[in-house]
Amino acid sequence: MKDDRRLRLWQQVVAHAADGPVTLAHVSAAMISSARVDSVGVTAVMKGTQRETVHASSQLAMDLEELTVTLGEGPGVDCYLDGPSLSSDLTAEACQVRWPVYAPAAVTAGVAALFALPLRVGGVSVGVVSLYRTEPGPLGRDQLADVLVLTDTALALLLDQGLSDPSQQHDGWRESSGLQHSEVHQATGMLTVQLGVSAAEALVRLRAYAFAHDRRLSDVGKDVVARRLRFNGSEA
Repeated sequence: MKDDRRLRLWQQVVAHAADGPVTLAHVSAAMISSARVDSVGVTAVMKGTQRETVHASSQLAMDLEELTVTLGEGPGVDCYLDGPSLSSDLTAEACQVRWPVYAPAAVTAGVAALFALPLRVGGVSVGVVSLYRTEPGPLGRDQLADVLVLTDTALALLLDQGLSDPSQQHDGWRESSGLQHSEVHQATGMLTVQLGVSAAEALVRLRAYAFAHDRRLSDVGKDVVARRLRFNGSEA
């Protein structure tokens, strides 16, 4: 039965590719139709803390991935650290308590349910697949089984593109994936020098500034790189 499911889902992916090369966009299209979700985002995590959006099926998914990067909390963060995080109703009290900033912001953005599944190589997490619904409701058993298979397919595509060693950044993969937050990485490096802090603390300070000023983290990063914004340790 498992092989039948894989074959059926692979045929769906190939149908979306329309005889062209299979990409993450085709895998996410199969996820959307199989799980009856509205959008899909795929991120890879490099050097432990740096998240890169390598695919977003819609602007909604891109906005929610950006929100995760900016706030540093949410199902996608928990999923990377602890495993699948399935939230069928982000307005539920448990979600509001667990993610006091992210959950209300996601609901305001138009997302009612979010299902995050890890991309793993052996026991090492290398990224997250996030499925977004605009209406609340759980994934059914068969829907979840389909998504798990398609998540394996997404991981295989990332590995084929060069993410074979999660402890290293691969230039070829970076170039082909179209990284969304290169300015954030540059800004983080600049702050480690300016403030004499670790990269992790520099990223926290960038996030705090972005949140306090209601800005996207990527936009703050651009300002730091362009030297329109300089931190002295008291901005946030």
